[in-house]
Amino acid sequence: MITLFVEGGLLFMSIISIFLVMTVVSFYLHGDKLKTYGNLALSTGILGSFIGLYSAFITIQEVGNASPSILAGGLRVALICTMYGLLVYIISRILYLFR
Repeated sequence: MITLFVEGGLLFMSIISIFLVMTVVSFYLHGDKLKTYGNLALSTGILGSFIGLYSAFITIQEVGNASPSILAGGLRVALICTMYGLLVYIISRILYLFR
């Protein structure tokens, strides 16, 4: 689990983790903010993936010829951030239903 956190990028994964904590806290204190924190986590995850893909494509362009296995590994790493953001978004929606 920690390796996925590190592979996804410490900056964006940390920001999404902060949104997860804020989601849980807002469940008890501010129920109207649940959707906002979930949306922010999802958008942060997508932004992190786009930035990761952009830097991967720049590297591939500089190298020239990349094998499909290297490209698939880069895509896998880029989608980790989006999956985590989507997970926090789903948690916020479920908590909103129970609120």
